Amino acid sequence: MSGWQQHLIIAPIIIPLVAGALLLFFDERQRVVKAMISVVSSLALVAIAISLFRLASNGHDSFEGVYLLGNWPAPFGIVLVVDRLSALMLVLASILAIPTLVFALARWHTAGAHFHSLFQFLLMGLNGAFLTGDLFNLFVFFEVMLAASYGLLMHGSGSMRVKAGMHYIAVNLAAALCFLIGVSAIYGSAGTLNMADLAVRIGEIEGERRMLLEAGAGILGVVFLIKAGMWPLNFWLPGAYSAATAPVAGIFAIMSKVGIYVILRLSLLVFGQGESAGLGLNVLLYGGMATIAFGTIGVLASQALGRLASYSVLVSSGTLLAVLGLSNGQVTAGALFYMVSSTLTIAAFFLLIELVERGQDAGALVLAVTMEAYGDADEEEEEVEIGVTMPGTIAVLGICFAACGILLSGLPPLSGFVAKFAMLSGMIGMNAQWEGPIPASTWWIVGLLILSGLAALISMTRAGIRTFWASMEGTVPRVLVVEMAPVMLLIALTLTLTIKAGPAMSYMEETVRTLQQPSSYIDAVINARRAGVEKAGGPDGGGGI
Repeated sequence: MSGWQQHLIIAPIIIPLVAGALLLFFDERQRVVKAMISVVSSLALVAIAISLFRLASNGHDSFEGVYLLGNWPAPFGIVLVVDRLSALMLVLASILAIPTLVFALARWHTAGAHFHSLFQFLLMGLNGAFLTGDLFNLFVFFEVMLAASYGLLMHGSGSMRVKAGMHYIAVNLAAALCFLIGVSAIYGSAGTLNMADLAVRIGEIEGERRMLLEAGAGILGVVFLIKAGMWPLNFWLPGAYSAATAPVAGIFAIMSKVGIYVILRLSLLVFGQGESAGLGLNVLLYGGMATIAFGTIGVLASQALGRLASYSVLVSSGTLLAVLGLSNGQVTAGALFYMVSSTLTIAAFFLLIELVERGQDAGALVLAVTMEAYGDADEEEEEVEIGVTMPGTIAVLGICFAACGILLSGLPPLSGFVAKFAMLSGMIGMNAQWEGPIPASTWWIVGLLILSGLAALISMTRAGIRTFWASMEGTVPRVLVVEMAPVMLLIALTLTLTIKAGPAMSYMEETVRTLQQPSSYIDAVINARRAGVEKAGGPDGGGGI
């Protein structure tokens, strides 16, 4: 391979693997050392992910986007691939890891054993799932991610976490079994598990072999829909996410997007053309709408903030699934923007809930118009006192809570509104792609998106009043800077996404365009240059991603 940049592709897997293994050799009492190693590893991941993002988006001449492990050519060897979509997911995962990890350093990383190792192994599994170019290694990284998430979910102990963790483990073990069955069926019919090679061979498969292939793809789809949280396969998600500790729930916000990523990748790369084109799109469309409706009802019904955030995850997943089912390029570009915005928002909300609920009735100080309410002021002071005195901590928490409410509701001017506007504008005909009347299913999605935003607004307003305004007793929660800063950082990232919405949408649109024309991905993988071996077309032969 040419260029040192090529070796950056494997770094997002190697760095957390080495860091997680190294951390196992340190005693739990060496908390500072373990925290420093974990933070340095996560910062290195951010730097490398951003570098890969720039290389993939700028089309660097010496960067082919393909890494051949063991120098074996595709489809015989393990292949890692970086294109615009996988680079986007790497950046999102690595950036999300920093605030959640910093938040955990305040208290949660000491609540159980091997937190930092599990956290790094989770990042390894996530990055590997985004980078792998074949289905079997997708299963391997999928299992690494899940194994780490088992320990993280039950981190901090407690009967509620253990109960939710056991349900979570049982569901995902069943999903892993289905994953193996689906992969076996695909290999038995196509003779390959390399995604690019599978995209080439699928046109040659006929008759019973094609039926077996589609059956295997359907079983795989069930696995990814379980992870994405599509109704009715999402019964495990609200309980698991609401029971997890705040930093764990924060990083879990991206785990449901792994299923979305794989579905988008395979639907356009393998099942984008030929006799199997559009396989399962109706399931995504109607299942996504059902998930939005279910999540919306859950959001309205939730009294606990943790449950509200968990059902918001379902609304986000349902929106993405329904939009993917439309198979419209402009709408899909808006969905990618929405995915980034909603993931950052939900992660910030999970972290914020921990701080808000710490005081429970912290709103007492907001309503206290006189110091007499606390029994340490006289009547003269009462006459002098004018207005409401709001402590700084409550003010900051309230502002962050309001920002999360605006983002989840899709109200202007933040990125949640930009994302929904981009999707809705594509659906209702502000482009030249529609021929004839807009399908009724599209109008149903439009209505559900609007209703889900209204439900989020009602629920967040109700929760905000109950938390910051209606309570008459309580104390200001003790919030550390190391806990508040991650929440503010995530919200600041959504603000940055709003300001840079134009370039961001251009990137998303170009990403969808390349996904819909997978020839560059296929050529880059199949014709990837082995070290010390020239391509058939010479030094400049083949194509990058």
